[in-house]
Amino acid sequence: MNSIYILNSLLTAAQGTGQGEGNMLLSLGSMIIPFALIFVVMYFFMIRPQKKKEKAVKAMLDALKTGDRIVTIGGIYGTVTSVREDQVKIAVGNQKTEMNMARWAIKTVEDAPLENDAEPEI
Repeated sequence: MNSIYILNSLLTAAQGTGQGEGNMLLSLGSMIIPFALIFVVMYFFMIRPQKKKEKAVKAMLDALKTGDRIVTIGGIYGTVTSVREDQVKIAVGNQKTEMNMARWAIKTVEDAPLENDAEPEI
């Protein structure tokens, strides 16, 4: 009985050394696959939408023209009076006070102008 037990354990050990490398490669593959899946999910839910948003903002700023109603990131409403490469001059308030703004500081461009081009009431 002892000899059968020893022989069986030797056979198991011999088989285990041949499969040990295979198990190690299998476990390495099973570790890489979840990380790859996490990266793919992050790309489609985080990176890709951010790039689409950046592209839309760039298109909005490139299409900026005189007469557009804008809102700055500081919350200032105004009308574009002139557009340069990196600066925009806007008229603000009922007295049409002119301000120079950086083009990147524009948050949105409003579609419809307000009645009589007056600033919104609060």
